[in-house]
Amino acid sequence: MKHPFDRSVEAVDLSASSDGERMSVSQPEAPETARAARDAEQPSASDAGRAVASNVEPADEESHVAALARERDEYKDRLLRTTADFDNYRRRVTRERGELVDHVASDLLREILPIVDDLERALSAADDTENVGRYRQGVELIYRHLFDVLKKRGVTPIEALGADFDPHVHHAVAHEPSSTHRDGEVITELRKGYKIADRLLRASLVKVASRE
Repeated sequence: MKHPFDRSVEAVDLSASSDGERMSVSQPEAPETARAARDAEQPSASDAGRAVASNVEPADEESHVAALARERDEYKDRLLRTTADFDNYRRRVTRERGELVDHVASDLLREILPIVDDLERALSAADDTENVGRYRQGVELIYRHLFDVLKKRGVTPIEALGADFDPHVHHAVAHEPSSTHRDGEVITELRKGYKIADRLLRASLVKVASRE
């Protein structure tokens, strides 16, 4: 049988043992607390990244602005070159068109000059009243010659006499009441009209019949 004093000693030992265990368990918490304190004092990786980014952004912005400026200059240079090329093209086309017109006109005039020679000879022969028939034949020959030149160039006369009035190719200078002609029929051609291909060179001057 244990003495009450012994039980008191055991209780003290157990209490001390429990306190020792608690102390031994709680002791590892100190390093974690220290690390947490150090982590709190040190900046995080994201904070450091933002700080680096804040230092880099101005340089990137300047580089972007410089790139845009170079691109602007390139477009401006292209525009200037394109404008210059177009001006040169327009001047060349104008010059070539003028040369073509001069060439066509020269060819036509060279073909008409022999007709002028024929007219001069016909006028010289007009003084000989005894050869009126031959004079008329000469004039008709000149007319056919000239008409052949025009026809070769695509010029054709507009049919007017007896046709229905067409405001696109006929120009009416008068309307005459008539019971023997259709209403709107061309009854007189005062001046012949001509077309070149499908384009109007000049309209025919005509008189048109109208119902009484």
